[in-house]
Amino acid sequence: MNLPNRLTVTRIALTPAVCLCMYAQKGCLWIAAALFAAAAVTDFADGRIARGRGLITDFGKFMDPVADKLLVMCPMILLVGLGRLPAWMCALFVARELAVSGFRLVAALKDRVIAADMLGKYKTTCQILSVLLLMLLPEGAGRAVALAAASLALALTVFSGAECIWKNRDIITDM
Repeated sequence: MNLPNRLTVTRIALTPAVCLCMYAQKGCLWIAAALFAAAAVTDFADGRIARGRGLITDFGKFMDPVADKLLVMCPMILLVGLGRLPAWMCALFVARELAVSGFRLVAALKDRVIAADMLGKYKTTCQILSVLLLMLLPEGAGRAVALAAASLALALTVFSGAECIWKNRDIITDM
């Protein structure tokens, strides 16, 4: 297994650890945030390494987006339970990710690959930042900042999903 794929697997493995620390709460949110940040770094590193060294694999093409979604969506769901993220926002985040993933699967059945574009990368970066802020800034002005970041992430999430489907609408128009 090459380095980028190991980083992807590491991101998947860190996700339950992040969630366990979030669930434990008392003082562990800082540990959860540190683990989450470390896992997020693997997201930025694996793609650069894979492209830079010519190590792009089918495993990486499939599992990297899965790892990204697990890393971001699982903590978002727990943030709802902690009262730090409104459930409706989380539902929209999850709905978009499932819709675009399903759309990509339909495209793959037609031998088309829909790669992440820059807007999708900005979306993921903003989601990661908002999760970190929601973990670390639970009260007062900090919460307002965290919710503003989550709102921006949500806008990018919805817009990038709609754009992805619109740009590739021919995949579903011939069904």
